[in-house]
Amino acid sequence: MSESGSEVNMGAIRIGPEPNIAVDYMGQGPLVVFLHGIGGNRTNWHDQLPIFAKHFTAATWDARGWGDSDDYDGPLRFGDVCDDLCRVLDHFGSTSAHLVGLSMGGMIVQEFAARHPNRVGAMVLVDTNNGSMSEAEIESFVKMRREPLLAGKEPKDIADGIARKLVSPSASEEMVKRLADSIAALHKESYIKAIETVAHFEGPDLSTLRTPSLVIVGSDDTLTPPSVHREMVEQLVQARYLEIPDAGHLSNMEKPAEFNQAVLNFLFGQRDRAF
Repeated sequence: MSESGSEVNMGAIRIGPEPNIAVDYMGQGPLVVFLHGIGGNRTNWHDQLPIFAKHFTAATWDARGWGDSDDYDGPLRFGDVCDDLCRVLDHFGSTSAHLVGLSMGGMIVQEFAARHPNRVGAMVLVDTNNGSMSEAEIESFVKMRREPLLAGKEPKDIADGIARKLVSPSASEEMVKRLADSIAALHKESYIKAIETVAHFEGPDLSTLRTPSLVIVGSDDTLTPPSVHREMVEQLVQARYLEIPDAGHLSNMEKPAEFNQAVLNFLFGQRDRAF
């Protein structure tokens, strides 16, 4: 939808060179890019795109190795992913963009803000962490996801179980199915590589990031709980904290109305920082 209420169609593009990156986008104005988590893809943000397109150019990607984007050689390096994100901003002619990252996407946003501070207008970190997982948490995270795949199972075989552990107990069956469908669609080899990178992520020193930030977490997020996000807010220079009741690790999908309103209100105050 546009500001006037007229319908806006979603565009779909692939941005090269290789690995080609698949991007959906809507609207016009300052660029907002939404980055999915390790078990997701760009469709996880389709509750956001038409709402944000009323005020912004709203774009969401499949990161390299996910969805309709190309696979890649070697390990997953967030530095390479940041280079991909630069290509996305360049494609839209944006010197600076607002970045909204969920889980792994939030890790990428942190890394990008540290590497390219002048290219980030504002950042929204959602159900994520800065590298705070304990050894026991890392072991559990890896065991549930990687070991079944190495034993011969496919992402679709573990999708429902993972989805149900991530969401709030109050999540609808329709929402659980949407999440499970995105997990089932994962590229197996790329997912295995990403598990290792995400589990051992060591984020930048948040106190060095001057970017205005909104940190959002679901009250029922057990993977990256509210306490982790409160610690991040304490370290960031310009940060606000929001806890969404009755949401788990996918607060943008579980509580889209509350999520959208909070992020819009935050970004409205930062409009002149993305151009």
